[in-house]
Amino acid sequence: MSTIATDPTPTALTTGGRTSLGLRATWFLLVWQVRRQAQNLPLMIIVQTALAVSTVLGYGILIGDVSPEAALFLATGAPTITLITVGLVMTPQQMSQSRLEGSAEWLRTLPVPRAAFLASDLSVWTILALPGLVLGAVVGAIRYDISYELQWWIVPVALLVSLTAASIGYAFAVLLPPMIAMLLTQLLIFLLLLFSPISFPAANLPQWLQNAHDVLPIEPMANLMRAGLAGQTFSASGRDLLLVLLWCAGSVAVALFTLRKRG
Repeated sequence: MSTIATDPTPTALTTGGRTSLGLRATWFLLVWQVRRQAQNLPLMIIVQTALAVSTVLGYGILIGDVSPEAALFLATGAPTITLITVGLVMTPQQMSQSRLEGSAEWLRTLPVPRAAFLASDLSVWTILALPGLVLGAVVGAIRYDISYELQWWIVPVALLVSLTAASIGYAFAVLLPPMIAMLLTQLLIFLLLLFSPISFPAANLPQWLQNAHDVLPIEPMANLMRAGLAGQTFSASGRDLLLVLLWCAGSVAVALFTLRKRG
């Protein structure tokens, strides 16, 4: 009685086929999302520009005579606020709208991996947030007549901050009912602009709020961006990077688990 040896090649081909399918699905979903957002892209850029300009000019009006240190805080804070706002506010708003109109549920009927949905959505929102970074930095430099000392790692850090903010916003959108998620985004704008140490030092906040920001990702993201834009004045620690990475990984894991559970 002869035995037939099992050839591992089909298994390898199956695994490779699944990987290829996942990559192709992610790419096609990414293209679809870009085309879907194309008509709203000019408005998004206008909103990002208005947010960056209002942050730089508005805080300057409130403070009055801005010192060089405060000016640098404002100039480096504006692009950071833009990145975080797009991820924490626009991402969950758009996702919640998709759930309300039914397009999100329709997409889940497609025979593609759930990770492809998440990867394509996060890629789009990460990229869409980057123009605000440039515009905010330029406006700050012109308004306060300052110069930046860019670090070589500013681009990967900006991508990480944008991705983390989008991941957290996406996790909110898939975990919470759409209306609650959209209401939460309105509260987040208020908290980001007034009670987050992005455009001002954390020492200006009450001690209990400083303690809260020790575990939240907002201050570490701001520290990383400030150090990347103005390395001659600001610095970031390894703890800042680790905390942002942990929030990013945790948010992606929660969003992916929720998508698979509902799928």
